[in-house]
Amino acid sequence: MALFDSHCHLNDEKFDNDRDVIIKEIYEAGVSNFIVVGYDLESSKKAISIAQKYDFIYATVGISPNDIPHSEEELWKLLVEIGDLAKNCGKVVAIGEIGLDYYWNSDNKDIQKSAFIKQIELANNLDLPIVIHTRDAVMDTVQILKDNNVKCKGVFHCCPQNRELIKEGLKLGFYISFAGPITFKNSKNADEVINLVPNDKILIETDSPYLAPEPVRGTRNTSVNVKFIAEKIANTKGLSFEEVANFTEENANMIFKINK
Repeated sequence: MALFDSHCHLNDEKFDNDRDVIIKEIYEAGVSNFIVVGYDLESSKKAISIAQKYDFIYATVGISPNDIPHSEEELWKLLVEIGDLAKNCGKVVAIGEIGLDYYWNSDNKDIQKSAFIKQIELANNLDLPIVIHTRDAVMDTVQILKDNNVKCKGVFHCCPQNRELIKEGLKLGFYISFAGPITFKNSKNADEVINLVPNDKILIETDSPYLAPEPVRGTRNTSVNVKFIAEKIANTKGLSFEEVANFTEENANMIFKINK
């Protein structure tokens, strides 16, 4: 049995003082693989640097909707560099995290949409899946995915507990990744949305160092805690922990084209 954390931010500065120690703890806890996710140019470079040190770590590169520069000219320059990173490193398994976020940024919707579409095109050119971040932008996110075919599909990361988003995402062939929020005591419809997703489309993640799950909520999150996400899914679906660990690992290997 092995766990696969499909989305973490070990490239975050919160790990700068003890990153290698934490990685050892994660691996010894039974998390056999994890993906360090980029969200701007520097974090993407750092994700690659971490992944290149360890056989069991992979990286993504991309510009998130919360890290988009003010001008399209700056954005295009960044995307050229992101593309070069992806082309030149075999440990890059996706373009992301990319998408739309109207919660934190509602005054630059047009350039967010442009960045999302351009990075879908980049993923298509490189035969890579995408990792999607969406917040308060469900309709526009779904519409862009309908209008712009994503050749290798991808993942709704830390998927919002929104029935319509999940239903539309599944129709389009995307995977749904659950994180700490499904374990929160104030989560009103976690069981319902978990049961909406067939086993062969579920991934698990921590989004560490953020969103630590119950019972460690409020602490610095690490990939060790991905077990709590698996436990919640197992309990909700009436499955064993081992079954959930196995099919979520298989799903991650499938969408990110990781051959073992």
